Amino acid sequence: MSKLTDVPKRILIGRALRSDRLGETLLPKRVALPVFASDPLSSVAYAPGEVLLVLSIAGVSAYHFSPWIAVAVVVLMFTVVASYRQNVHAYPSGGGDYEVATTNLGAKAGLTVASALLVDYVLTVAVSIASGIENLGSAVPFVVEHKTACAIGVIVLLTLMNLRGVKESGKLFAIPTYVFVTGVFLMIAWGAFRWLVLGDTMRAPTADFHIRAEHQGLAGFALVFLLLRAFSSGCAALTGVEAISNGVPAFRKPKSKNAATTLAMMGLLAVTMFCGIIVLALFTKVRMAENPAADLLKNGVPVGSGYVQDPVITQVAEAVFGSGSFLFLILAAATALVLFLAANTAYNGFPVLGSILAQDRYLPRQLHTRGDRLAFSNGIVLLAGAAGLLVWIYGADSTRLIQLYIVGVFVSFTLSQTGMVRHWNRHLAVEKDPAKRRHMVRSRAINAFGAFFTGLVLVVVLVTKFTHGAWVALLGMVIFYGTMTAIRRHYDGVAAELAAPDEPGDDMVRPSRVHSVVLISKIHRPTLRALAYAKLMRSDTLEALTVNVDPVETKALREEWERRGIEVPLKVLDSPYREITRPVIEYVKNLRKESPRDAVSVIIPEYVVGRWYEHFLHNQSALRLKGRLLFTPGIMVTSVPYQLRSSEAAKLRARRRQEWNAPGSVRRGPLTEAERAKEPEAGR
Repeated sequence: MSKLTDVPKRILIGRALRSDRLGETLLPKRVALPVFASDPLSSVAYAPGEVLLVLSIAGVSAYHFSPWIAVAVVVLMFTVVASYRQNVHAYPSGGGDYEVATTNLGAKAGLTVASALLVDYVLTVAVSIASGIENLGSAVPFVVEHKTACAIGVIVLLTLMNLRGVKESGKLFAIPTYVFVTGVFLMIAWGAFRWLVLGDTMRAPTADFHIRAEHQGLAGFALVFLLLRAFSSGCAALTGVEAISNGVPAFRKPKSKNAATTLAMMGLLAVTMFCGIIVLALFTKVRMAENPAADLLKNGVPVGSGYVQDPVITQVAEAVFGSGSFLFLILAAATALVLFLAANTAYNGFPVLGSILAQDRYLPRQLHTRGDRLAFSNGIVLLAGAAGLLVWIYGADSTRLIQLYIVGVFVSFTLSQTGMVRHWNRHLAVEKDPAKRRHMVRSRAINAFGAFFTGLVLVVVLVTKFTHGAWVALLGMVIFYGTMTAIRRHYDGVAAELAAPDEPGDDMVRPSRVHSVVLISKIHRPTLRALAYAKLMRSDTLEALTVNVDPVETKALREEWERRGIEVPLKVLDSPYREITRPVIEYVKNLRKESPRDAVSVIIPEYVVGRWYEHFLHNQSALRLKGRLLFTPGIMVTSVPYQLRSSEAAKLRARRRQEWNAPGSVRRGPLTEAERAKEPEAGR
């Protein structure tokens, strides 16, 4: 089976890497930026649209509030970036918000942050892929018609790319991310030049549309609530900021400095693009509506269900560059691609956090180990499965999915910054150096403001988005929290049960006798080898055991046993219902009841085959018996293997692959250890 799956595995994800090559997978800043910041950078493709969609409820007249909402988002972004720069310096181990909250606020706060981040990472993948599919669907109708299947297909492709390793996936993602950023900045610069210098009038495709306001003349509390809801939707631009603090170990040295620099670069790029698109959207008169079929009017008539509402960035690009122009097509393609790749932020954050949680015994231990390509493969696959399920349930609808978004990330923001305030308070209590104390006081002020601001935003998000779907994200956090608590309780219970006692106990007492039982079905080479092994063990009692399923075969077995003069007594168990497992289990249990201080050793002869399909033809009864005997106290199970010719042939083939030399290798001479470590394994 291993041989059958190894070839496609190597084709898809590449050859395995040695553990000592982990340092070669570390990222420089130019690659780390697209790897860890593709989510907040790409969010400018949908965050401005979400702001305008909410404001459209009050009609186009409410659009003039969008610059002020953008300013609020910018202030929040700079606050969060400045706060997280303190985090990466203080906690460079990669635990991020989880480590900060656990260390300073306690295990329950840390587990709450971990639950929030895990939910947010899953939603990041789902929202990014769904949004990318919708952007691509504006140009390719087939994608819109089958958007759920296409979204799941993209998730599978992205998973395979990440399974190849962080550095390799980062190189793949760097080009489209930088093309997207360059394209957006070029669009902003060219739009500003046409507007301010040339005096051109640029109009979006929807500039002549009118919006039917669902609630006209909003004022007072209703208007404030609408603006807060628009602000909370615009905060989608902040998702993924925390991924850099979780991914500090993946940076090259000096890790903390490089991570902090990448954070600053990401924040500056994101807010510039966000504000630029908002301003151009207002100038080009982009029109958006939550229900475009009924609320967008063309010549006084609703556009109808056949109308496809393009994202804000697409409409602005068409107004600035011209429909069908080369730059428009490049930016449209880069936007769709970078939205797919934005999920890479979660693919790098979720597995690392899962590994840390597994190390702390909150998640299965399999998530802690690295795969063949030195990536946390199990975490990557788990994330892909959860995101794929969410995309399938919500039909890859980004508008519905985005309502679940950003709750988790602001929970982690708030608790993390609160934890950092405690961190600085603890260090200030013992620090005497005036220069260091000034630095700590400044850092504490930044984190305190960050905790207050993000906590305020969290309240706004919960109030404005709860009935629109945020409750689903909260439910997911509760499920993750409960599951991780139960896993930790299980691991703690197992550890306590397995702990070696200081005083001698029953486990250290030598059994009074050993009763060995050899299971046989017929007399052949494996049976004779198992009997010889059992005799070598010098048990106090030794017997052979068979089950009478077919009287004719059992009679022939007895006669053959006597003819060969085998000295081991043969016991036959009757089985009127032709069962094999149950009579054996009952027999060994009775042996234990008769002599509780005796150890019963069950010896099972097994065939070793060399072809994957042969495993289905042999040893099935032995597997069932071993599975049942594992739950029987005081029973020791021993397998005595007998290698068939096919297994010998498989071993020979493996040896030949190991000894294979590339053409010309004899002429070049033997490889050194360093060279051999870099060579691909033979036969792969």
